[in-house]
Amino acid sequence: MLSRVANSIYWMSRYLERADNVARFIDVNFHLMLDMSLSKDETQWYPVIATSGDDEDFNKRYQVADERTVVKFLTFDDKNPNSILQCIYRARENARTVREIIPVEMWEKINELYHLTQAHSRKRSLADLYDYYREVRMAGHLFTGLMYNTMSRYSGWQFAHMGQMLERADKTARLLDVKYFILLPHGEVIDSAYDAVQWGAVLKSVNALEMYRQQYHSINYRDVTAFLLFSKAFPRSVIHCLDRVASALKSLDGHGQSNKAETEMAVLTQKIHGSDAAHIIASGLHEFIDVFQYNLNLVDEAIYETYFKV
Repeated sequence: MLSRVANSIYWMSRYLERADNVARFIDVNFHLMLDMSLSKDETQWYPVIATSGDDEDFNKRYQVADERTVVKFLTFDDKNPNSILQCIYRARENARTVREIIPVEMWEKINELYHLTQAHSRKRSLADLYDYYREVRMAGHLFTGLMYNTMSRYSGWQFAHMGQMLERADKTARLLDVKYFILLPHGEVIDSAYDAVQWGAVLKSVNALEMYRQQYHSINYRDVTAFLLFSKAFPRSVIHCLDRVASALKSLDGHGQSNKAETEMAVLTQKIHGSDAAHIIASGLHEFIDVFQYNLNLVDEAIYETYFKV
């Protein structure tokens, strides 16, 4: 497969997963506000920006993080390269260049999502955009279903799957890091009802609440951390996503010798598999995820150099 085609498929998948995750974060924050009967002034919107990883860019252009500015920045700000608008536009442009490679149904779904986004782009009220965020999330599910059910398991599928899994691992780790930093109990306030509602919202952000409850009896930060980092069975956990990336890289390697991408991926997966939630919490979750993000960036750079660099 040509490096140009592989790169387009990889980023098409990453951008769609990114848009899906941003829609999740906003939607769940909105429902958390309702569940806890918070006013707009009381609701913490800045953590949503921090979770996206774009807080530095946001702070340069906005004075306050409230519902209006955060919704605009993360959804329709064309100067924010990671807004839903820009992610879907870039996914569509990448898909357009490989229309002859991907199934027509995948192109049609991306194109449909693009036009839906354009139709809603003048809206700024969260209440007016509730259905739109739901549509973005459903489009993500449909795209994944189409990818799994209509693409042959050749290199094109491997690049699409790899892009999706890397992006998912990144966003799950960011979500856990930001929420843990904000919600970490202090003093005697440990595992309160307030914390349980907030950590329940974290699980809802990745559609994990029901699966978590099948494994754990109560919602607390220790078990949520263990589940989102180390559950091999849950498809949005960090360790599951990394294992799928490693598998995709192995499938792409037809010579039996490790390349740079596989080597960097092996370093990252060994760090995760060699850790456990109790040790990470004791030594510092934020520090652990900082190192994880650094190594994840090294993997992305190695994939570029191995497969996409001309």
